[in-house]
Amino acid sequence: MQNLSSYSRFVQRLRRRYANELPLLPAGAPVLATMQTCFEALRQTHSCGDSLRMLRQLVMERLVVLDCEQHVSLETITRAVTELGEFTLDVAYHEAQAQLDGSYGMPTTPTGDRATLWIIGMGKFGARELNVSSDIDLIYVYDEDGETAGLPDGRGRISNHDYFAKAVKLIYTLIGDTTEHGFVFRMDLALRPNGNSGPSVVSRQSLEEYFLVQGREWERFAWLKSRVVAPFSATANAFELRDTVLPFVFRRYLDYSVFESLRGLHQQIRKHSITQSAGRPERANDVKLSRGGIREIEFTVQLLQVVRGGHFPELRTRPTLQALQRLSQANLMPAATADALAKAYVFLRQVEHRIQYLDDQQTHVLPTNDDDLNWMALTLGFGDVCDFLSQLDSHRELVAQEFDRLLGLGEKTEASNNGDCKGCTPKNDYVDLASLLPDLNPRLRDRVTHWSEQPRMRALRDEGVQRLLKLLQRTNAWIDEGRVSEEAAVRWTDWMEPLLRRESYLALLIERPRVHEQLMRLLGLARWPAKYLQQHPGVIDELAGEALLVERFVPAEFEQELERRLTSLQSTGQADEETLLNLLRRAHHAEVFRTLARDVEGRITVEQVADDLSALADSVLKITSRWVWQLFKQRHRDEPLFAILAYGKLGGKELGYGSDLDIVFVYEDPHERAGEIYAAYVRKLINWLTVKTGDGDLYEIDTALRPNGNSGLLVSTFNAYADYQCQRGENTAWTWEHQAMTRARFCLGSPELKTRFDEVRANVINAKRDQAALRQEIVAMRDKLRAAHTVKPDLFDVKHSAGGMVDVEFAVQYLVLAHAQQHPSLLANVGNIALLLSAEKVGLLPAGVGEKAGSAYRELRRVQHRARLDEQPTQVPQAELADECAAIKALWQAVFG
Repeated sequence: MQNLSSYSRFVQRLRRRYANELPLLPAGAPVLATMQTCFEALRQTHSCGDSLRMLRQLVMERLVVLDCEQHVSLETITRAVTELGEFTLDVAYHEAQAQLDGSYGMPTTPTGDRATLWIIGMGKFGARELNVSSDIDLIYVYDEDGETAGLPDGRGRISNHDYFAKAVKLIYTLIGDTTEHGFVFRMDLALRPNGNSGPSVVSRQSLEEYFLVQGREWERFAWLKSRVVAPFSATANAFELRDTVLPFVFRRYLDYSVFESLRGLHQQIRKHSITQSAGRPERANDVKLSRGGIREIEFTVQLLQVVRGGHFPELRTRPTLQALQRLSQANLMPAATADALAKAYVFLRQVEHRIQYLDDQQTHVLPTNDDDLNWMALTLGFGDVCDFLSQLDSHRELVAQEFDRLLGLGEKTEASNNGDCKGCTPKNDYVDLASLLPDLNPRLRDRVTHWSEQPRMRALRDEGVQRLLKLLQRTNAWIDEGRVSEEAAVRWTDWMEPLLRRESYLALLIERPRVHEQLMRLLGLARWPAKYLQQHPGVIDELAGEALLVERFVPAEFEQELERRLTSLQSTGQADEETLLNLLRRAHHAEVFRTLARDVEGRITVEQVADDLSALADSVLKITSRWVWQLFKQRHRDEPLFAILAYGKLGGKELGYGSDLDIVFVYEDPHERAGEIYAAYVRKLINWLTVKTGDGDLYEIDTALRPNGNSGLLVSTFNAYADYQCQRGENTAWTWEHQAMTRARFCLGSPELKTRFDEVRANVINAKRDQAALRQEIVAMRDKLRAAHTVKPDLFDVKHSAGGMVDVEFAVQYLVLAHAQQHPSLLANVGNIALLLSAEKVGLLPAGVGEKAGSAYRELRRVQHRARLDEQPTQVPQAELADECAAIKALWQAVFG
């Protein structure tokens, strides 16, 4: 079979009927330009409607040849059919407009402009994925109510709604009616507001009101792929429509409530498919609707997009294959799974096309005729039908397994067995709090008895109440099984109570028992995580990732992901300041929570926690400073000649949860208004970091270590900063500022400024000093600090008591300032423990003193850290840390005598 396309009965009919017209379509894959050329040629001798229908037939014949004989890509085929749809709608719209304007005048807005009609393509049409026998799902929306201008004699005035309703009928006549040349497309308006009982066209305002009041969950999936497809003149000014649709499809929070909605929709589709194939077993092989079909791939992708698209703007893409790639890039789907689903999607779509090539029927069911199956196998490159069917079954089984796993439809899935909850009420049984209370753990019962009187509880829909009570039931069962502690359960109820109105979190925990159990475990291990989760409840979804506890923070990946999200927002015109502020906060909070989870579970050390939190702060400063500069109205160059210098805990990479950032801003720019520009820029940058939005804030910023402290300029030239630190001129730094310099580091900025900063820091630290005076000054500061923190006689404060952490920090600062010039290894900002070991190695400390003090310092940091995580005091009985206290006192004696 050399001429494989000629087997198609559809192609045979076309070649007999349109032999003379086939050459009118220019060679190659049909695209918009060649279709227009062909249409204009046909229009010379045929009506508009006939020309459109004939164009469709010529395009289809070409596509069968390209697909079956030349094996062009799936994208080539779907693009051609999609552009055919766009072109025909554009032509039909302008035909209708010309006819209606002649009778009624143009439709006008209150400002006198022409009212705009948007023809919205849904589903595959919106995603540019139309198959060769697709109907087209359309919704007609116009921008503003008003009335037509009427005719010059004053007659013919009608409302804009009536005008566009007439246009819809005319467009259908030109495209959807069947004539001797067939039809162009079958047209379906069932997805419009209120379905087939609703008007054929609605205003944008009416659409927005419908979304707010009546919009259903399944409609969010329908609108996910929506796109203005015609007329071409209207696609460029659809911003208002986009702003109406996007908030309906994508919610600000992680929206797990759609799981149940999609599960129900899918079960209806499967039930319909089974009913259709009852007594007709051949209909069970529907490559679109049967188990493991095209629809299940689309549902899998769309579910993850709708759930996560509010937080992950890069997921807001229409084409299925592109969405699979982005889900993989966002770590929401394993790369191997995304690749396998993409291959299955392409294969199933190609099979679907061959089914439709046979007779131009809108069907997705495999033929039963052996010759038809053999032809399909040959056009797909298989040697025989058995190999083809085996490959088909393999793809469908993989798709079905992934879909069942995602929706919890398998026998062993989490959702179907209530997360292995023994004794839980079956999924569809009604539960009420009163009947549940007697069976609850006593502490749990005491905590939730009053829930029935809670206004938040009363405001919940029945569905939300059932979710909450089933979560309570599951939690109680886990206590009985010893999977979670009573304390964890009590903390969970305390955490849950203020969030009762946020039904999305109830849905998340119901749909993801693994997240529920991980959350309970985390709450049981320490108190502070509960407080963090209270402030940022959305981060609990991070617990769903299996790699959460074994990974570490990777700055480059974090920054790349944020930049991808920015690009996605810019592509849809949504990169406004408020959106970017919230984007930064959500990303930061999620990363802090990941570190917190690893910390509480004991997967990383205190030092690793500090390293990761410090690296996160560096990345946030880097991204924020870049984005602020890009949006800065006074920006006078592509990159600012500017730097951020880190001090304190950020400088020493010892940041903790909730630490503020001690930073100093400098610039070196010859622009005549540089001081004014960078002052405004830094104020804007600080505002981005500190302002509280609906998603919280990022950091508190402390700039007191800048030259002259709080009375000094917010940002200074680098030369002024260097003169101040290096004691040049009358206005110079104090000793405590030089102590702070031992922990300072260059955080971000140009390489030239980094080199200059490193030189200044070295000069400050290596400056010649009176060691006795320095020792006396530091001891006096230490005594003053200790006096400000009273400690009971029988207790030991891990930070402020004699033998505490501050003693180590002051001792190290003295060793660095007094001896770094003679011992360059002390110059590096490598942390207190490493510097103690260096000091001991070069003979500044007696053997063993530095090592023991370093170990003691590490233990005190661990004790302090654990106490803060569980919101416990950092003052403990002296005997508990007697050895550590003694080691640090020995260090103090060795350094200060």
